[in-house]
Amino acid sequence: SRFGSGSRPSRRTPAGAGRPRVADRARPARPAVSIRVAHVNHSRARIRLRPTANGPGSAPGFDIVRNATAHTSMGGTMDHATTARHMFELITAGDIDGFAEHLADDFVEHESLPGLAPTKDGVRVFFGMQRAAFPDLRMDAEDVIAGGDKVVTRVRYSGTNRGAFMGMPATGKSVEVQLIDIMRFGDDGRVHEHWGVMDQMTLMQQLGLVPAPPSA
Repeated sequence: SRFGSGSRPSRRTPAGAGRPRVADRARPARPAVSIRVAHVNHSRARIRLRPTANGPGSAPGFDIVRNATAHTSMGGTMDHATTARHMFELITAGDIDGFAEHLADDFVEHESLPGLAPTKDGVRVFFGMQRAAFPDLRMDAEDVIAGGDKVVTRVRYSGTNRGAFMGMPATGKSVEVQLIDIMRFGDDGRVHEHWGVMDQMTLMQQLGLVPAPPSA
C-alpha cells in the first residue's frame, strides 16, 4: 500500500537551518549620540543619548544622559544673561549637577577655593559643601548685565547655617550677603571662566565667628 512500505517519509531541512538568526548575531556597539532640540521658549537643549542594552531581536533604544540648555534670544543669538540667571536658580533648587552642566570641561575658576581645584569638578564640590552647610541656600540674581561674551551679576546669598562650615560647627544663624559674579561664555553657550567677589567679613560677622563692628 501507499503507506505500508515501512519507510519513513523524508524530512527536508528548512532553508537556513543551522545558521544564526540575524537577531542572534553580535551587533556592533552603538556610540552615544548628542543632538540639539529647539524649544518654543527660545532655548536650545543639548541632549546626550546613550544606547540601552536590549536583548536579541528587540528594538534599539536610548536613555537620556543629561539635558543642558543654552538659552537663545528671539534672533537666535545666545542669551547669556538668561543662562546665568538660570544657573543661580539651579543652585537654589539644589540641582548642583544641573548647574555644573553649564560649565565647560576646560572651565577655570579665578576665585580662591581653599583645598579645591579651580576646575569644573572643584566648583561642583564647592557648591555641594555650601548646600550641606546651608540646606536652604538661596542665590537670587538681583541684577544681570550682559556685554559680549561676559555676564556680570549682583547676587543675594542667603541661608541658615545647619551644617559644618569652613571647619566650624553649625551655628544655626541666618546670613544674607551680597556678591558679584563675572562669567565668560564660549560659543558653545557654556561658562569657561568665572571671577567672583563676596562680602566674606559680613558673612563671618552674621555667623558670630568674628566680632561685629561697634555700632555708631
